[in-house]
Amino acid sequence: MSRRKAREFAFKVLFQVDQVDADPHRAFRYLLQDNSLADKDRVFSWDLIMGCLAHLEQIDSKISHYARDWSLNRMSAIDRNIIRVAGYEVMFYEQSEPIVAIDEALEIAKKYGDETSAAFINAILDKMLGESR
Repeated sequence: MSRRKAREFAFKVLFQVDQVDADPHRAFRYLLQDNSLADKDRVFSWDLIMGCLAHLEQIDSKISHYARDWSLNRMSAIDRNIIRVAGYEVMFYEQSEPIVAIDEALEIAKKYGDETSAAFINAILDKMLGESR
């Protein structure tokens, strides 16, 4: 559960960066004020945030490729940022277990997205995973 919380933090920070161009450091510190994360989970979450931002262009390119009928700007910001976090894990994070990252993304989507989010996110991430193998 703590890794899921770390992923959820990463999603929330990326959402803020995406929507209001928030500073990721400030957004992360703000989340930590009201919510605790174990040190190892804090490091993991920050790795996800910074890795995703560092590889955002490549991740977005893959999302755009697989979501042919949806431009990034038309896509729900919630869905887009959940895919970005899990997409980073699938594509770049060497310590990741991609299947777990996808499952966690789906759980986050069920919590924050709409009734179609989990299926949409799963379809994109499955394609990304298939390509990375």
